[in-house]
Amino acid sequence: MKTNYDMYLYENKYKKLGKKVIAGLDEAGRGPMAGPLVVAMVILDPKKKIEGLNDSKQLSEKKREALFEEINKFAKEVVVDVISVDDVDKLNVYQASKQGMLNCLKKAKSKIDFVLTDAMPLGDEYEHEAIIKGDAKSATIAAASIVAKVTRDHLMFEYAKEYPEYLFEKHKGYVTKAHLDKINRYGICELHRRSFSPVQDVIKKGNRK
Repeated sequence: MKTNYDMYLYENKYKKLGKKVIAGLDEAGRGPMAGPLVVAMVILDPKKKIEGLNDSKQLSEKKREALFEEINKFAKEVVVDVISVDDVDKLNVYQASKQGMLNCLKKAKSKIDFVLTDAMPLGDEYEHEAIIKGDAKSATIAAASIVAKVTRDHLMFEYAKEYPEYLFEKHKGYVTKAHLDKINRYGICELHRRSFSPVQDVIKKGNRK
């Protein structure tokens, strides 16, 4: 990321064009082979600037947790949509991400003037801009990325209690050597995405719960 990059560049651009209420959208969990997909929408309060917003992947867990608390405390509105493993399998992760973003916008109580997304075109229903690597270029999208990531991590911590053998608290469902070892040893559970090839490989071997 650029040094001293203005994370409010896009927000200021559209505010100058008369867009007062700007929503940011991002997701967490497109890559994992287990667990839900989480999408978040955030509308920041311009009067309560939150310092340190950035792509959630660039932040430490401690920093993400701190910013998560600040965003929920100071943002004008935060909406989260959790998409089940079954729906991810039915729709595919791209369409599930898009559907989650549209769900968040429909749930919003605020009258939104413009939407910024992390590289996700939303069609004609909402006036928006899909920004490539938007979570590292827009404070509003970055805030959404943090909410989505932390919310999903919290869910995976809870699932780890239900399925301790898979160590979800460590890899969060992503495809790691440890996770692959676990599914080959214990089979798959209801949290595993059947549409993902490593999971399909285990199913073909007849190794499932």
